[in-house]
Amino acid sequence: MSSETLPSIGEMMAASVPMARTLNLEFTETTAERAVVRMPDQPDFHNHVGGPHAGAMFTLAESASGAIVMAAFGDQLGRAVPLAVRAEIGYKKLAMGPVTATAELGRPVAEVIAELDAGERPEFAVNIAITREDGAVTGEMSIVWTLRPNK
Repeated sequence: MSSETLPSIGEMMAASVPMARTLNLEFTETTAERAVVRMPDQPDFHNHVGGPHAGAMFTLAESASGAIVMAAFGDQLGRAVPLAVRAEIGYKKLAMGPVTATAELGRPVAEVIAELDAGERPEFAVNIAITREDGAVTGEMSIVWTLRPNK
């Protein structure tokens, strides 16, 4: 199959992660360096002040982190499975309307793969900023992922 017929990471995430479909997440950019995911304004997912619910914003940021992990390490799936280990989120400002999560890897891909090659179970952070349409950062999240070697 040529690369032109392979589904995008966003399409794969939407197909395999039910919450991504439920929240109608839009994967607008996905590379090994950066993933950008947008969540439209949806009244069904509002909180008591009319903005996106904290759980929806967590899922948005986690989905952006998963997209960058797949972009960076998808070629390693034959020998390791990516797993989220822990996450921390800080809600900074009121989020209203559509919000966007931008994820970046905290370590170079080659460094993580070198640890995997050495028989280790590498851990690496993905840092995510959640922004409103006006560019204001409404939340920041850090998720530590691991590549668990297949047995």
